[in-house]
Amino acid sequence: METIYFKGNACHTYGLMPRAGKEAPCFTLTSKDLAEVRCTDFAGRKIVLNVFPSLDTPVCAASVRRFNEEAAKRPDVTVIDVSMDLPFAQQRFCAAEGIDNCIVASAFRSPMFGQEYGLQIVDGPLAGLLARAVIIIDEDRKVIYADLVEEITNEPDYEAALSML
Repeated sequence: METIYFKGNACHTYGLMPRAGKEAPCFTLTSKDLAEVRCTDFAGRKIVLNVFPSLDTPVCAASVRRFNEEAAKRPDVTVIDVSMDLPFAQQRFCAAEGIDNCIVASAFRSPMFGQEYGLQIVDGPLAGLLARAVIIIDEDRKVIYADLVEEITNEPDYEAALSML
């Protein structure tokens, strides 16, 4: 169990987030067009998992915009923005914001994603959603960077994450 904060109030996650040096759990998520997004689809590529509660919050939307900009500069990296938002909402957001350099994927069909990555919030007002984290996985599916943002209303440390690429 990890402890994070929402507006200063402690809440917890199911399990522990994978640490650097460990093998990343494989995943199956749902893309904005309802297709499956699998970890095996990106064999031989670095993956940035930008995980957050919902696109309907300013901080989450800002992180998707920032990683979309960065992804355009890095053709050898795949950025996957993961939340529990439904694919229909993700599609609307991407169309409105011009998000086309990353993959936006939902864990709504895949509760094991949040559990295996230790990011499913289990108590507090955001229970059932995903915590804010950035996880970078190398070409061999090893975690090379893992940052669980302690205060969920804060943006991730972009510079620290991007320096790992």
